[in-house]
Amino acid sequence: MPGPDELVASLGNDQTSEYRRAVEILERVGLTHYESRAYMALVTRGYGDAATLASAAQIPRTSAYKVLEALCQKGYAYSSGGKPTLFKPYPPEKVAERLKGDVQEVFGRLQELHRMVGEQGEPQLVYLLYGRQKVLTKVGEFLDRSTRTVIVTTPQVADLREELGKRIQSAVKRGVEITFITAPAQKIPEGCRHVARQHILATDLLVDGEHALLASPGLEACGFTDNPILAEHLKQFLDIMLERADTTVPTPRGTGA
Repeated sequence: MPGPDELVASLGNDQTSEYRRAVEILERVGLTHYESRAYMALVTRGYGDAATLASAAQIPRTSAYKVLEALCQKGYAYSSGGKPTLFKPYPPEKVAERLKGDVQEVFGRLQELHRMVGEQGEPQLVYLLYGRQKVLTKVGEFLDRSTRTVIVTTPQVADLREELGKRIQSAVKRGVEITFITAPAQKIPEGCRHVARQHILATDLLVDGEHALLASPGLEACGFTDNPILAEHLKQFLDIMLERADTTVPTPRGTGA
């Protein structure tokens, strides 16, 4: 069966453009390129195993299962039992409804921060950075300056583990208690605590209860502050997330990446 690009191309240029636009939008809301293509393949096919969907999405077969598992963790798909494992998409309208709620939650928090900044009369309480590498560098700096606690909410655990693994481990060795709030079944860095919560959209960082960072879903931009009032606002929000979390799983030393 032809892959999605070939399928829509056979229907005409308009459909091809719509498919490519859909993939771009999915990337903008936090999916990787492979995840975007895989979700489009699921939507066009209805279901499939990893090998079939790899072919349909035109992504490497060796990456397909990991990509599909990531879609499940992010709330775009679900898997059934049996061998081989079959994956099915959540309907686009359901995904859109959830994303809308997540975006409203994020921007509601940003609006609250904006209000608080206005009340303080200090326009540079929140500093902005653009560019994925710059955002990761700033997250690394926050980890390096931590002395007591770090709370991270993120859908991008694999990226942070790969890019900042040594700095995370350095903080753990200094005695810093690091908590990751993220989807269940994520591979958390060694020595960190895992609090499971579904459908995390953006990446937030709270260091020692005093320094806060809020990043976009794909880590393309972030705002950060050392202002204690704004950091306390994020702390209160994270406390609510911890109270509502699905499960808490400490990651023992020697079992993480």
